[in-house]
Amino acid sequence: MSVDLPDDPFAIAPLTSGRDMWSTAELPGIRSIKMADGPMGIASGRVDERDVAVLTPCGTALGASFDPDLVARVGAIVGGEARRLGVDAVLAPNLNLQRSPLCGRAFELFGEDPYLAGALGAAWIGGLQSQGVGSVAKHLVCNDSETDRDSMNAVVDDRALREVYLLPFEMAATAGCVGILAAYNRLNGHYCVEHRQLLTEIVKGDWRYPGFIVSDWFGGRDTVRSALAGLDLDMPGPDRVLGTKFAAAVTAGTVSADRLADAAGRVAGGVRAIDGLPVGTAVADPDAVLTEAAAAGFVLLKNEGGLLPLAPAAVRRLAIIGPNAASPCLQGGTFAKIAVRPDFVTPLQAIRERFGDAMQVVYEQGVAPEYRLPPLSVTPARDLGDGASRGMTVEFFVGDGDGEPVFAETRDTNSLTWFVGLPGTDHLKQAGRIRASGWYVPERGGAHRVHIGGTGTLRLMVDGREVFSGGGPVAPSDLMGTLKGGDSQSVEVDLAAATPVLLSFELAYTPARAQGLWYGMAGPDLPAEMLERALAAAAAADVVLLMVGETADAGVESKDRPGTSLPAAQVDLLHRLQGVNPNIVAICNVAHAFDLSWQDKVKGLMITWYPGEQYGPALAQVLAGDREPGGRLPLSIARQDGDYPAFSLKPDMSGDVPYREGHLIGYKGMQAAGTAPLHAFGAGFGYTRFAVSDPCLTEAADGAAVVSARVRNIGPRPGKAVLQAYVAGPDGIRHLRGFVSIAVPAGEEVPVRLTLPSRAFAHWDTSAGGWRTAPARHEVLLGWSSLDLPLRLIVERAAGR
Repeated sequence: MSVDLPDDPFAIAPLTSGRDMWSTAELPGIRSIKMADGPMGIASGRVDERDVAVLTPCGTALGASFDPDLVARVGAIVGGEARRLGVDAVLAPNLNLQRSPLCGRAFELFGEDPYLAGALGAAWIGGLQSQGVGSVAKHLVCNDSETDRDSMNAVVDDRALREVYLLPFEMAATAGCVGILAAYNRLNGHYCVEHRQLLTEIVKGDWRYPGFIVSDWFGGRDTVRSALAGLDLDMPGPDRVLGTKFAAAVTAGTVSADRLADAAGRVAGGVRAIDGLPVGTAVADPDAVLTEAAAAGFVLLKNEGGLLPLAPAAVRRLAIIGPNAASPCLQGGTFAKIAVRPDFVTPLQAIRERFGDAMQVVYEQGVAPEYRLPPLSVTPARDLGDGASRGMTVEFFVGDGDGEPVFAETRDTNSLTWFVGLPGTDHLKQAGRIRASGWYVPERGGAHRVHIGGTGTLRLMVDGREVFSGGGPVAPSDLMGTLKGGDSQSVEVDLAAATPVLLSFELAYTPARAQGLWYGMAGPDLPAEMLERALAAAAAADVVLLMVGETADAGVESKDRPGTSLPAAQVDLLHRLQGVNPNIVAICNVAHAFDLSWQDKVKGLMITWYPGEQYGPALAQVLAGDREPGGRLPLSIARQDGDYPAFSLKPDMSGDVPYREGHLIGYKGMQAAGTAPLHAFGAGFGYTRFAVSDPCLTEAADGAAVVSARVRNIGPRPGKAVLQAYVAGPDGIRHLRGFVSIAVPAGEEVPVRLTLPSRAFAHWDTSAGGWRTAPARHEVLLGWSSLDLPLRLIVERAAGR
């Protein structure tokens, strides 16, 4: 969008740097816009558990829906939340790919396939922007892992870059996102924020993208290199890398005035574009949509004997076993973490409410959740008159003395982070001290392990007695890594049952751009007693729902996973349960590909991902048959770790992460290697069955292919069919190029139609520097997964078409 700006470099340069942590600068006639992190909702700019917002299903769960219309409605809910909170633009969706199951941030991603990610990302963008809120798609590009992400170098060939990793961003640009966020990492030797080929030649040149390109927060490094590469906005601000430094570079002659005018104009154009977005009707019933979306992502992979849906006539006693029934994982541990509504209904609560009158429902945890940082439930050390009955009394002190706190508040969380100033001091530029204290009442006596971590010198007191001191000042270059990693130290203390103790966690810090303090408590384990109760409950039940999975801190920023297995205690629990009751349905609260070598021990298997705040109601409705599990795998699940085309994400000694699989990511790489997955990309089923017939293909003048077929529901219940279209070129490798999600009543048949554009038959020709269609026979395959493709159509293509 063209915007008239003054000629004076110093007059327009503020537009290229943030005004503060989350807002852009303003000029006469160009307002400041406020941004917030996403994509699962509107994250608090304060990283504060009191800023409650709607929590939607994670990216992988939405990817499993294969439903652009539903994903658009979820995006519209986030857009409505943004408007309610005064946010103009959301840093979302995350369009990176699940290249490896070890990716620490996999839960935010739509899956392993670039077309699926691009199609659903575009739908989410459309939904968000229908509410008058702009989308800033992230993270351009190849931020597909977390280990050393601030410095690692993704080594990717041109074909893989264009066909795989850039495709979702290209589709987002076509969908009209107002901005694109450049990643922290390097790409082929250059930081993404300093990568001219990426930012200027491809995004702004080849794609003709009119929006702005912004750095990831604190990701800007060098003024001249970033400006020349095509970065338009550096965040946060002011004047870290661009801003007045941009204008000074223009004055010095190292950067052209036109480049500054282009950058400022793009930011101003982004503001005008947001102001020009139409504000559509808000989603009338967000809870209903989020329940639908959660269920639409559940992937049913086994249902031997038709155990699901649960039939009260056949199930008199239902045993719910596993830590994730009462303590589910709803989201990962990133800075975009959402504060969940206090009336959230757990799966255990929802299942009891749904089935309690029809069958006897018993619950046993079986094993404890495996937290990296265990929770800590306390009551405030001081009554601050705020009515709080839970949480820590957090006090803030200026300097290193023992004077009175300048401010105190109650915080009901075990992880405190400050980016935009400390209460009472209003900034982070002076040294100080923070003390979080509260009363803890042990349920059981014995050895307790207390955890503490933070961005400075740490001290832990129990009833006024120092039991730990450590840590120390954190170098500026290590600060964000310390915050993102959330590593803690621990000490063992012996506590008596039911005897209150006063815990105090202290952080002494030096001036820095952010600070953090976190803590937790793990009580004495009673594994034998817990297991014994679980086995007794299972032995007496008709059906066992085994609810296993991860904790919210299993997937985090800056760390990738060490492996694909569920916690060993959970796998052992499964084996022990199978010995007393064969009727086990495993419900896996996991948001990435994981080890399922144990699946022959269960009769039912369903993956629920991280399904958002309506997990409980959605799961109860699916188990009862009120809804069906509507998801299909947005990723491949291998038989063994070595079968994944990409697995290790650790950079080599040079800091490189070679993308050796090239463009053959996920299911394509498995096909090329002749390796059969345990569960194929696109696989999954509901409570009915489908058949597809009467395929037909018509070629259009522009090179597109219009594919039609008929889908029939041959089962006893209404259900959702996900018809997938793959294109295989001369090499025979199948690529998803289209899909349609449709509801089909029981016994009925519906027509479906898919349009495959000419690009669906092309590949990136590195030598020619462009898209090329091989002059050969291409196959269009229709079916239900990357392996289950019963129908085949032939397309003959001439060179270049």
